[in-house]
Amino acid sequence: MTHGALAKYQPTSVLKAKRTTVPKVRLYVEHLETKHWFVHVGHVTDRGRWRTEPHAHPAYGQVIFVRSGRGVMNLEGSSVPFEGPCALLLPTECVHGLDYEVDVDRWVVTIEVAYLTQINAKLREFISLWSSARMIPLSYSAETGLEFYNLINHLKQEVESEAVGHVVGTEALLTSLLLMLVRETRLERASSEAAVRNDIRQVDRFRKLIDEHYRENLPLQDYASMMAVSLVQLRAACASASEQSPTKMIHARIIAEAKRHLIFGDMSVEQIAFWLGFADAAYFTRFFRREVGEAPSHFRVAARHQSHRRVLS
Repeated sequence: MTHGALAKYQPTSVLKAKRTTVPKVRLYVEHLETKHWFVHVGHVTDRGRWRTEPHAHPAYGQVIFVRSGRGVMNLEGSSVPFEGPCALLLPTECVHGLDYEVDVDRWVVTIEVAYLTQINAKLREFISLWSSARMIPLSYSAETGLEFYNLINHLKQEVESEAVGHVVGTEALLTSLLLMLVRETRLERASSEAAVRNDIRQVDRFRKLIDEHYRENLPLQDYASMMAVSLVQLRAACASASEQSPTKMIHARIIAEAKRHLIFGDMSVEQIAFWLGFADAAYFTRFFRREVGEAPSHFRVAARHQSHRRVLS
């Protein structure tokens, strides 16, 4: 795909325009300035009606266990209803807002991104689990919700413990927690663990490079060179671990960012096009229509209309 010119060719009016972007939140963690942490477990009860505006937290992943209560998750502009017992899985950079209509009992597990990457490398299904935000029902049986509650309660105790081996204990419980979510989502197991682990590592590196360079219109060969692999190896790893081509992964990242600005920001379509590295707003519109199925202006109107109706209801 050709984006064309970089920022230095953007019109002055675009660069000076006020931009409203999605808030990037640094999550509250007790004694963050004095205590190193990699997992934090918070517990909230009986707060009543509670709403958070759309935001993202790029340095953390979250699992929110709604033991009881119900509400609606605003996920990248779409409404996802939930009712306890369930788990809300929120990957890093995922734009989300939460409207708890009835909030009785919920637990929030916050995982530092570097540590989450280490955990995910253990199992291909963990990568698949965190590939997108999701609501995971835990209501198939009473035992399922109770088992998850006990597991997350034990995780909270271990995280707050100073006992010998509490880091190892935390890792074991967190791994068990994610494994239970994998099994509840019925994700397929890998047929060849050794080969798949390598593909997972390659794709994880590729995703990080995409996050760093998606606005620069780099050719695939540049990505492969930065990873010290061939194009054939890169394509094979993506097909195995993500079931997408490298180009589709780059396009998906660009589209995700475009949607966020269209829904939550105040930049014009032309400004968004330049922000994403497109030299031509018309080409950006064609690109967006091809990937999404409608023009960016139509997408913005429909998404905001849906959000407005949700607020009024």
